[in-house]
Amino acid sequence: MMLNMACRRFTMFFWGCVLLVFVTACTDGFRDANTDRTGITDEQLAIDYNNLGMPLTVIQQGIYFNYDFGKGKNWPFQIMQNLSADMFSGYMHDYKPHNGGSSNTDYNLQDGWNGTFWENTYAYIFPQIKRSEDSTRMNHSDLFGITKILKVETMHRVSDYYGPIIYTYFGIEGSKDVPDSQKDAYNAFFADLDSAVFVLDKYLQTNDDLGRFAKFDILLDGKYSSWIKFANSLRLRLAIRIAMVDPEKAKSEFLKGISNPYGVFETVAEKVEVSTKSGYTNPLGEINRIWNEAYMNANMESILTGYKDPRLSLFFEPCLEVALQSELDEVDEQVHLKGTFKGIRQGTGFSHQLYITHSRLYVNQSTDAILMTSAEIWFLRAEAALRGWTSEDAGTCYRNGITTSFSQWGASGITDYLESDKMAADYKDAFDELNDIKARCKVSPRWIEDAEPEVKLEKIITQKWLAMFPEGCEAWAEQRRTGYPRLFPVRINNSKDGCIDTEIMIRRLNFPTSLIDSDPSLYKALQDAFGVPDNAGSRLWWDIGRNF
Repeated sequence: MMLNMACRRFTMFFWGCVLLVFVTACTDGFRDANTDRTGITDEQLAIDYNNLGMPLTVIQQGIYFNYDFGKGKNWPFQIMQNLSADMFSGYMHDYKPHNGGSSNTDYNLQDGWNGTFWENTYAYIFPQIKRSEDSTRMNHSDLFGITKILKVETMHRVSDYYGPIIYTYFGIEGSKDVPDSQKDAYNAFFADLDSAVFVLDKYLQTNDDLGRFAKFDILLDGKYSSWIKFANSLRLRLAIRIAMVDPEKAKSEFLKGISNPYGVFETVAEKVEVSTKSGYTNPLGEINRIWNEAYMNANMESILTGYKDPRLSLFFEPCLEVALQSELDEVDEQVHLKGTFKGIRQGTGFSHQLYITHSRLYVNQSTDAILMTSAEIWFLRAEAALRGWTSEDAGTCYRNGITTSFSQWGASGITDYLESDKMAADYKDAFDELNDIKARCKVSPRWIEDAEPEVKLEKIITQKWLAMFPEGCEAWAEQRRTGYPRLFPVRINNSKDGCIDTEIMIRRLNFPTSLIDSDPSLYKALQDAFGVPDNAGSRLWWDIGRNF
């Protein structure tokens, strides 16, 4: 919901003040309590619950990270997510040859990029979560419940990047930075969702649904019942994530979420996204529209064009021009691309800028930043049914997921699409035939009731991958967990000491190398909690390499 003008002015003031508090914060500050130097009086913060609501606004803006900490906006998101998860998921690629053409794209991972998700979340967002928990726990149960849900949504993304995290012991004096293994972190996520649902439900028994949090809510509609639905839906997401590594726990948590009286997201209107009406600007939109650095990935081209998917022109723009005249000497003949949809294959080591001619994203600065949709939840239900956890029909849930996604995007042709046997297309590079590769995706959109479970799962996850676009964090996590959709491998693999297998692909990001010097005891504790080598080829706890 849009903040009123007075609240918006206070938001700007508050953000500037928060900057002063956290501008010097970094990951070696876990043991030090932050001191408020803003000069804001308690009386000022107490107006209309600003002291409790504004930190929640900071947290909401920090999930899909766009936080101005005095060194410019948008570029932190680029190195936190766009040049890692968004690319590794098969969604996007930059036309620029960063680092001379060898960087994250060919697994020559850039430490200065890959530690930023950890560093920025712990420096700017988690301290606000901790403070909100502490200030609302005793007397403001509604805001405490909201904080818990935001905490899980924020930190499961960090864990799904790295593995073990500082979670249950964050900010606790004398804890000595004890990390949680990923298993323990997930158990804590579920426990925090339990707390959130309990306190919000109890609050609603005697209070209005649309309460004091509404004016601070930039993810949903301000209703506490919607936030309980979010918690239940998030529980389903996390339960499916651990389906193979801890199937009993996974089934139990899934059933707890799906059976909750408040329900889960089901309709097109029910989705979680950071609203730009609040003053937030979509960092991916800036990268795409102003910097011209977010383009279609070759995997998207292969699947969307092969399927003749009506969402293609809603996700991406067609090419508008031929290759730049200044670059034409690098190709044998002029390549006509206008009106086509072309993507860039990851890991080819290119050093030119010819791909600037390729398809850009639909996203602009005012596009709300998607975190979760009802389509995703229908696909989670399809997988749960496939696994025999529920009595629902997997095919019905699958079709509901596709239909909901089509409605979300305003796409036509759903009837024909659901009966389509079209397959993914081979990828042909516009400029270098060495990058050409046969299609990897092995399934069509049509549900086949008598297909093997593995084939059904591939259909479910491939369509879920399409429906979650452009949210690369969740897409990358699910692609790693299941192996679907089948993505093109890198042609050039420059991973350190060959730690990443070309076909198995990148599995995670290593812990920030800055910790080696700034906090070696924490770095060792994280390594010990991980239990396997700290490199990008090591699998996370929930990533066991099989689906059944």
